[in-house]
Parts: sequence; structure tokens; C-alpha cells
Amino acid sequence: MRLGLSVLLLSLTRSCWCVPQQQTCHPGDEFLGRCSNSVAGDTPTCTELNLGYCNDMEYSSTIFPNILGHQSRLDAESGAEYLLLSVIHGLLNGECSPEIRLLGCSVLASPCKDGKMIKPCRSTCDALRKDCAHAFESIDMAWPYFLDCDRFFASDQEGCVDPLAGLKARQELDMSSHSHDEPSTIIQFIYTSNTQMYNLLKRTAAKCSQISQVYSIGRSTEGRDLLVIEFSKNPGQHELLEPEIKLVANMHGNEVLGRQLLVYMAQYLCSEYLLGNQRIQTIINTTRIHILASMNPDGYELAASEGHLLNGWTNGRTNAQNLDLNRNFPDLTSIFYRNRRSSHYRIDHIPIPDAYWFGKVAPETYAVMKWIRSLPFVQSASLHGGDMVISYPFDFSRHPQEERMFSPTPDEQVLKQLARTYADAHETMSNNDTERCGANFYRTRGIINGALWYSFAGGMSDFNYLHTNCLEITVELGCDKFPSEAELYPEWKRNKEALLSFMESVHRGIKGVVTDLDGNRIKGATISVRGIKKDVTTAEDGDYWRLLNPGTHILTTTAKGYSRVSKRVYLPHNLNKAGRVDFVLEKVPIEPDIDDYLFPTVDTWERFDPYNQFERFGEPDAREGGIERQQKPWWWNYFSQSGISPPNWLLRSV
Repeated sequence: MRLGLSVLLLSLTRSCWCVPQQQTCHPGDEFLGRCSNSVAGDTPTCTELNLGYCNDMEYSSTIFPNILGHQSRLDAESGAEYLLLSVIHGLLNGECSPEIRLLGCSVLASPCKDGKMIKPCRSTCDALRKDCAHAFESIDMAWPYFLDCDRFFASDQEGCVDPLAGLKARQELDMSSHSHDEPSTIIQFIYTSNTQMYNLLKRTAAKCSQISQVYSIGRSTEGRDLLVIEFSKNPGQHELLEPEIKLVANMHGNEVLGRQLLVYMAQYLCSEYLLGNQRIQTIINTTRIHILASMNPDGYELAASEGHLLNGWTNGRTNAQNLDLNRNFPDLTSIFYRNRRSSHYRIDHIPIPDAYWFGKVAPETYAVMKWIRSLPFVQSASLHGGDMVISYPFDFSRHPQEERMFSPTPDEQVLKQLARTYADAHETMSNNDTERCGANFYRTRGIINGALWYSFAGGMSDFNYLHTNCLEITVELGCDKFPSEAELYPEWKRNKEALLSFMESVHRGIKGVVTDLDGNRIKGATISVRGIKKDVTTAEDGDYWRLLNPGTHILTTTAKGYSRVSKRVYLPHNLNKAGRVDFVLEKVPIEPDIDDYLFPTVDTWERFDPYNQFERFGEPDAREGGIERQQKPWWWNYFSQSGISPPNWLLRSV
């Protein structure tokens, strides 16, 4: 693509980027009356607009010579500027179309009235150049010279025409045609390439910079950004007691509907917030939302190259290393089953086994794990395709030999309600139609325990549940993994309310702050609920969130070196926001416990890639500064971090 673009631009430069040699006065200067190229007898007159790419302008007559000095329609059509307009849509991957073409046409064929040319408005040019700067930067292309806003455009005071006025009027008419209950945001329901997706998300964040930002959590195997767009009243910062949620799609590259829905949702949140939609403003002002539209952009690239009709069931499913990302996370579920009856081991916030790092860890998996660990996510949804159902953990069967076995987590009822929230708000997922996609799950109204459906280890949802506070559901959006573009808008209508309801559902259960007697917030305190063997921990600022169903709950909070405090809490059925329950702990002497040494749990959670195994995957065996880098043995960090000296026989082996 870049090579073809370079050849095109080079040919344009060699052919006719410059003005005709016989002219001594530039057309722009001539228009301003500074000089003249006119030959005696030349009289500019209005003529019918008949320029192929410009025949849909809002006016019907133009004038030659035009602003660029073309003496006739044939001169204009043979110029480099007209050629560029004919390919600009493809060069920019569909971005800024048709605006750029309409703006260019207003220069090549400006409107004519009473024998006089009316120049296009400089304000329109300035605004479009600002909006489209990212599109040109993405292909390393400069803003076209013949769209120089200062040189070829006029101010409002001088009298000018807005070449985009008709387009804007049609868009406003489309918006007004919606009823008050329908969204007034206009979204283009088409598939986007990776480049288009990045540009669209960046453009959306720039449009709503007061509530949005984009950031990268890493790169794919082939170097593509794993780009997240965030929405919050204070983007980039964690607000005390504000819950954080994440939406992830396109984990399997050929399951593309979720990717598009999340791109549309980002546009919708931004636009509706600016339009004053009270519901959207409430969601964004009270929640920090993170959207990763494509976790596997490399796989998508392969699937998209084959398109909707040719794409098979598995083409593009894996990443560029041929790894299934939803089988690539640490298998903590087996550890849970093995240790659940032992009082010595934690069955929540389970550390990542050291052995995991000696396997093949995908860069996409590594990036998402670091992301999950770095933010206090409360709940999450992973969007997939291939059926229509909501599944929830555990995904791995409690009996390894059983492919389909009900395998509940301690939070079975809470996760079930979370799944129910999405399924019931979806247009068709929970209905009784036995002929539709997903009809196998009509008896359970569109939800199922993951392992009861089919069992697999190394999934992202189980990892979220067992390694962090986050509760994640898996949303299977439909039987067609790569639906046609004609289906994108209907699918948006089916899922929009479900996605919004899911975001709102994070505001239930309880939340609070844990402090000491002096008001200092305590990080890492545990909050347990009687009857649910899954604790949550406080974040950096000492705040916590615990998703719970209505009813009476007994909560207990403690931290190392602090007292234990319990409270009874009643959550009514009609409570539409999380209840506030704070705890104040008193410092107490720390008593040595042999179990802390024999069964380490808490401290080992912080060990992430302790032997730099992932980093070493990408490091070439090269010399740095002429000195060969010596790798430390695999056991080095273990002894360094534990404070225990390695035995002499092990040291002699180095």
C-alpha cells in the first residue's frame, strides 16, 4: 500500500503539481487582483458544471479559468488534482469521504454567479483539515497543496460558499427523522480495517477529549496496536469509588461482529454525551469504561482479507503465532479445584504459576494480563461469535474427563444475574423461539455455565475471576461469525440496549473505603462475604466494589497488621445503586505464622513473569556493546526475591 502510494504521488509530482509554465501570475494571486495572465479578448463566463467526480455539488454552474488556472473542463480533468480526488477515498481507507472530495471540487469547479466566481469558505477548509489530519498522518501524506486554506479559500466577510452545507443539511435531516426515543447519533454501519478502526477511535477520543482518551496496552505479534478507548468524567485517572469495567472483542480474529459493535458503541457514547443524552451522561459520569475493540488485530487481518463470503469457521481465529488466545491464559482453575478444600491456600487471587512462563505466551495475552492486573476492574464482557448465548465461569470442568459438567464458581448466583442482565436486554437472546440461532439455550433463556456448555482450560474469563476481583461473562453474539455488512445495523439494534444495561449493572452490590483509625486508606485489605468463598481486595486508594444480589449479607474485612471487622448489610430489591459500606481497622501486632512461610500466597501474587521469560522470547542472542549478554539461570530470581541463599552446588553450576 505504502509503495503504491509513493509511486502515485511521485508520478503526480512529476506530471503536473506545478502550474503551467507559460503563466507568470499564479491564479490565486490573479484572483486577488495582484496581477493577470489574461490574454486580450478572454472573458470568463459561467458555464454548466460537467466534471465527473463533481457533478453532485449543490450548484450547477462553474467558471473557467478556475482558482488553479485550468482554462477549461478538459484542463481540469487532466490535472493531477483531479486525479488525486478520484483516488482519495482509497488512499485514506474511506476516512473523510465524501468531505475531502467535495472540498476539492469546490476549488476545481467553484460556483459561478453573475459571471463571477464564488470561492469556498476558509472556515470549512480549516475545520476539515483539523478533523482529517489523523487520516493523512496514518499514510504519511501531506495535506494537498491545492487545498491550502489560506491561499485558495475566502473568509466569510469576503463572501464564500460552504461546499459541505448540503451534506450537513442531509445529516441533520436524517437525525431529525428519528423519533425522540431513537438515537440521534449517526453511525456508518460498515466494516473497518485495522487502520480505519484506529483512526476512528482516535478521532472519537479527540472529539470528546473531556471524557475520553485512547491508550495502547501493547502490540500484537505482527506489531499492531492493542488500542483501548476509555470513557470517564476524568479520563486517565481512577476516581475514588468509581467502578471500572472493560469490554473486549475480536479475541478470535474471525469473530468480527463484537469488534464492530464496540467501535459503534464508542462513537455512540461520545456523540450522545455531547447531545445531552441524560442516560449516557450518567453512565460516563459515574463509571470508568475501557473498550478494547480488537484483541487480535492480526487474526482479523487474515479473516478480513477473505471477506464475509469466503471466510471459514477458523480462518483468522488464532493470532499470528497460531495460538488460540482464549486457551493461552494461565490455567488457574485446576489449581482452584486442587486447593479448594485446603485451609492453607487461597482460592481467589491465585498467583500465576512460575511454570506458565516457560510455555508459549502470546504478546496479546501478556498485554491483556498486565492490563487486567493494573486496573481495579469490577466486571467485564468478552464478545465472541458462533452461537447466541451468554456463558459465565467456570469454563473448565471440575472433572477433567467430563466435557460438559456444571462447574459453578462461589459467585454462581451473582454471575448468573450478570449474564441474565445482558440476555434479557437483548432483542432475541432470551425468547422462546426454537427456530432461531441459539435455540439450544431457550430453556435457560439464553444463558449457561461455561463448562456445562463445553469445557476448556486457559480461558480469559476464568483467569479474571481467579486472579483478580473482576467478574467476566462471555457474550456469544450470533451464529454467523462474519455477518454481511447488511446485518451490522440490525445487530446493533439487537445489542445496543444489552451493552448499556450491562454497563449500568456494575452499580449494584456494595462499595466502600477501608481506612485505619487515622483515616489512612489501606491497600490490599480483603473483604469477604459469608457463604461466598471469594474475597475481593481494596485498590491503591483503599476503595473496593463487591457485586452482590439483593438480600442480607455478612461482610468481614481485614488486612495484615490490622484487626478484623464484620458488618451485617441488607440490600433491598429496589436499590438502583451500590450501597456504601466503609470499614475502619485498628492496627494490631503481627504474630508470626508458620503458614506464611510454608504456604506463601499473598506476596507471590505480585510475581509477574519473574524470570523474564516473556521478555527473553523477543530478545535476540546478540552482543550488546561488544559484550555478550549473560542470561541469569532460571532459579536466580526465586532466591533473590525470597532472601534465601542458593546452595553451593547450584552456584557452581552457573
